[in-house]
Parts: sequence; structure tokens; C-alpha cells
Amino acid sequence: MATKNGHLRIASVNVNGLRAAYKNGMADWLATRDVDILCLQEVRAPDAIVEGFLGADWHLLHAEAEAKGRAGVLIATRKDSLEPTATRVGIGEDYFATTGRWVEADYAFTDTAGKETTLTVVSAYVHSGEADTPKQVDKYRFLDAMISRLPQLAAASEHALVVGDLNVGHTPLDIKNWKGNVKRAGFLPAERAYFDRFFGEEIGWKDVARELAGDVEGPYTWWSNRGQAFTNDTGWRIDYHMATPGLAARAQHAVVDRAESYESRFSDHAPLVVDYKF
Repeated sequence: MATKNGHLRIASVNVNGLRAAYKNGMADWLATRDVDILCLQEVRAPDAIVEGFLGADWHLLHAEAEAKGRAGVLIATRKDSLEPTATRVGIGEDYFATTGRWVEADYAFTDTAGKETTLTVVSAYVHSGEADTPKQVDKYRFLDAMISRLPQLAAASEHALVVGDLNVGHTPLDIKNWKGNVKRAGFLPAERAYFDRFFGEEIGWKDVARELAGDVEGPYTWWSNRGQAFTNDTGWRIDYHMATPGLAARAQHAVVDRAESYESRFSDHAPLVVDYKF
């Protein structure tokens, strides 16, 4: 298949429960964004519910968590845009097989130059963690699995992309109140060191939104429900598009679809939408 006018629009958002997100206006957002590939995290719904909301216009790849009401990740592709050639559930470690945190889809299409191109997209939901608890141990184990999987993805596909709620702010630019969070899960030095490896020479992937935005604060993608965090834009940038270098070079525009007000949000995360040119 060919892309639409040589562009692919890929959106990622932690919906904090698909049913709640639709109740709070997610359908209105999606109807206006002309998204080709939609990646969701914390779906927290069974397959029948997911299909009922997104309908027959999408190819759906959904990994429901075994624990009811927890996690769940999804890749949805518009049928008039792209069709996956292969799909996989899980990051490759049995320990996480039923946790609903990693799904992969492969696509093959023709770019505007007439060249056949392959793309692998992953929707990922990394554990939130909690310092000095078993939850944090699981988070590090998952990040270790990512260290192993990212090079494999890059070797297997011409272009690879991991999107989702990765639950780590990489640098002080990614958290408004970073000084007050250096001992909190999400900004622990040991967590951030993984992202140094993801985006450093060892693994060599690119942080697409950061590359496009430059060295500026944010733009943030998640805000606590406490106090006036959203109103004051006291947020965290913990949702990512992580791309292999060749794909990152094709990124044209990235935007966080931040709601106009606290009351108009459909999730405590905002969608991260990136356009790629092929």
C-alpha cells in the first residue's frame, strides 16, 4: 500500500481507561486528527469493548492484561491507510507475557519515490514503579528487556518506532519540578541511565519529540491530578516516540495535543502526535 500524500501520522496516548476516555470526549479528538496509526496504553478493557469503541474502520492489535482493569496496550491502523503484515504480542520475556505492556506491528508500503519500505511500530507501557519496592524491580526488569529488544527491532526492519508511556523523564527538561523528584520513581538516576543508553551511542535510537523541540522545557505529556498541576503546566514528559535514526530523520512535526482546560481532558496524559514523511 502507499502512504497518503507521502505522510504517516502516528499518535500515542495513555488513555487511563478507554471507557472513561470515550466518556470524556476522546472520540471528538480522534475524529479531527486524521491519524493513520493510533497507539494506546492503559486501555484497561476487554477486546469486545475496544472493538465497540473503535469500530470496523481499524485493524486492531490489542494485548489485554491478565490482571483485570490493569495496563493493556493497543495499535490501531486505519484500513484505508495501512494493513499490518505481521503482529506480535510481548517483549520476548515470559515474565511479562500476560501483562499487557508491549505489542508490535510490521508494515510494508511504497514511499513517494516508489521504494518499498518496512516499518515496525511498538505500543509500550512501562511500569510506573515505586522506589525501593518490588514494583521498581519489575520496572528495571522491563527496561532491561527493552535494552535487549531495541537492537533486535532495528536489525529486523528498515525503520522501527517505539511509542508510549515509558514512565521516565530523561532529563531536567522533562519535569517541571525536577529538583523535588530526584528520589521518586520516574526520575531516579538509575532509570534515567537506561534512557542514556537508548539515546546514546550504545543503542543509538532517537527521542523524536526532543529532537524536534530542541532544548526547551517539556512539552509535557502528563500532569498530576493534584492541585493546579495541569492549569499551571507543572507536568512531566514521559510519553515518547523513540525511533531508529533513519525514521527520526523523516519526522516532520511533533505536537502534544494538550487540552484547553482541566475539565476538557479525556485522560491525565495528552496525545503525542508525530508526522513522518516517506
